[in-house]
Amino acid sequence: MSPVKRKKNPASYLHRDYRHQFAREGNVVSQVLVRETDLAIVAEKDLTEPATHLVIQYRSQLENYLRQHPLFLTSLFPLPQDLTAPPVVREMLAAGQAAGVGPMAAVAGVIAEYVGRELLRTQGLTEIVVENGGDLYLKMTGDATIAIFAGESPLSNRVGLKIPHSFMPLGVCTSSATVGHSLSFGQADAVTVLAAATGLADAVATRICNEVKRESDVETALNLASQIPGILGVVIVMGENLGAWGAVELVELT
Repeated sequence: MSPVKRKKNPASYLHRDYRHQFAREGNVVSQVLVRETDLAIVAEKDLTEPATHLVIQYRSQLENYLRQHPLFLTSLFPLPQDLTAPPVVREMLAAGQAAGVGPMAAVAGVIAEYVGRELLRTQGLTEIVVENGGDLYLKMTGDATIAIFAGESPLSNRVGLKIPHSFMPLGVCTSSATVGHSLSFGQADAVTVLAAATGLADAVATRICNEVKRESDVETALNLASQIPGILGVVIVMGENLGAWGAVELVELT
């Protein structure tokens, strides 16, 4: 099977329709929008104000660094660690190095985790979910089931991941060559990665999605993911095909 470039279908992604499924009884969904950063935060109370301050803080650190290091924004390859950089930047550099991609591939996951961790620390919360463009930082007291959105694949929203609470806090990040605006060199409808570090999960999802250009690449890509330290599990969806590796429990959704 030769690779065929498929047109992206960003409509449902851009409208964030999946966010309607977030709310649970007793929880509040807060939306934070600061320039390109668009978060949905599920917690026990409204967190719009403190979360907005945190997003501005972390974005300012990143934007100040970018002004001095423009290659950080555009590089598609890992960059060396910079011990003088702010923590959010160092985390992105480390994730890019581990995954073999540019540091900006980790930006959504890193922002989600940094915001989530600080809200847990300062707001007296027991649970939180921070979603940033399909990338999730999770800390819950019970198990969770996460649907995998894979665009026009017949498996989209039909397959989910059951996440035991013992895995949390956890990053669950998805990259797609057919959904959304992100740059991808692959053809997978969805690559979902689990890792304790959300930035690492984000960067590895990008790398693995880049590797899947045809159905026969799925097994090779899963093997590559298994060699990256810190990765707990991976699920790849391409059309009607699904492959998985690691500590993932797949469940059928109706």
